[in-house]
Amino acid sequence: MADNGDDEDHYRIKEGDYVVLKRGEIYKSVQILPKKKVIFEKQWIFLDNVVGCLYGNTFEIRSGGGLQLQNTKTTESPPDSKVAGTDNRNIIDDGKSQKLTKDDIEKLKDQGLKGQEIVQQLIENSATFSNKTEYAQDKYIKKKKKKYENTVTVLRPTCRILAMMYHGREPGKICHLRYDTLAQMLTLANIHANSKVLVFETCAGLVLGSIMERMGGHGTVVQMFPGGGPVRAGVESFGFPARFHETLHEFPICHLNALEAGTLDTFAKDPDAGEKESNMTAEEEEVLPGADPQGDSPEEQRMETVSADDKVQDQKKREEEKRREAKAQEKKVKQEEKQRKLAAAAARLDGRNADGLVIASRFHPCPVLLRLLRFLSPSRPFVVYSQYLEPLIECYTKLKEQGGAVSLKLTDTWLRHYQVLPNRTHPRLLMSGGGGYLLSGTTVAPEPPAGSTPGEEPAPKRQKLKATEG
Repeated sequence: MADNGDDEDHYRIKEGDYVVLKRGEIYKSVQILPKKKVIFEKQWIFLDNVVGCLYGNTFEIRSGGGLQLQNTKTTESPPDSKVAGTDNRNIIDDGKSQKLTKDDIEKLKDQGLKGQEIVQQLIENSATFSNKTEYAQDKYIKKKKKKYENTVTVLRPTCRILAMMYHGREPGKICHLRYDTLAQMLTLANIHANSKVLVFETCAGLVLGSIMERMGGHGTVVQMFPGGGPVRAGVESFGFPARFHETLHEFPICHLNALEAGTLDTFAKDPDAGEKESNMTAEEEEVLPGADPQGDSPEEQRMETVSADDKVQDQKKREEEKRREAKAQEKKVKQEEKQRKLAAAAARLDGRNADGLVIASRFHPCPVLLRLLRFLSPSRPFVVYSQYLEPLIECYTKLKEQGGAVSLKLTDTWLRHYQVLPNRTHPRLLMSGGGGYLLSGTTVAPEPPAGSTPGEEPAPKRQKLKATEG
């Protein structure tokens, strides 16, 4: 029974968890914090009441921004007992068919009517609703529910949901990477637990988080990043536990040359060592005078008569020095931690035995791909994503010329959504035009130099000739 309780707690929302709010096709990732206002679809809401509820529940937004768990019975649409028309030819959209005005609808809201009740009022006060066809009536009800039902669904963040969220809200941040393309990348790169994967991405951490989710906190992920530091906003939205982050390592791609040459400096240096030496030199110069001191000079008499204001200033100076030393110590600790992480990532790259490589970046992938392929073991998969076709064609040509890779495939991802309804099954009218392009392949061991092969072979033996008489 205890195990069942633990499993149930795993599916319940807890304070501090990252969740995804959903309304229709709109998604937003937020963190559950007490008494924190969250803006979702131009509304202020509080998420305190969702703590302890199960993921996937739908909540009604009350006045004041509070959430109340919606009853499953109210979510069901009322039975359609009205008579439907045969066609819509005689219906004229002149704006006069609805008896309720905007002020009347606002009064209904002030009276506390729910969205379902408001929709029912709109149906009853519509002069043309009964003349519409059954399909048109369903479309009308669906449209009004979307407008007046004030609900929000709380979901657990997954790579599919977050990919849909980014692609719908800010596709430029993830290089227009669609969720079906992301699924193909994880499959082609053979991402699984207890593997070592190299990742180079500039998709706000979405690809990195998806790989970590697929590995389940087992294995090693080395993130190669450009610039001063990695961007992991998408990784935070997954809400991984601490053990997942222990498998993640980071390595700046600008240090690859030093790593391959064996000149990478992974020892922490004190950034304030030079300042301390200069300060010590200045203090020594102040302590050691340049000339012989005089016994009863006027300066010594002034030093003996220190005023109260000078003592206060000395106290302030000492406090300032303490703050400066604490700041320097904190900076030193951060520098040591950074160097320690760099050394750990370099140790995992030195073996050149990675199990997979994933590249999804706004930069040109060709130079990055050729450099990182050296750190993969033979017979290991790699996949490169690009929003455009031409960079991947160049990568394909380079790999064909220099070798080291087989089973090269350049594919275009395409996705179409279908509406599946009785007598109305057809492709959606609006769909994504393209999901980018993928280059995948498998590494192989490099061939030995051409001149070394014949020299290593043993010389052929001469056949012995038998002596013949006569």
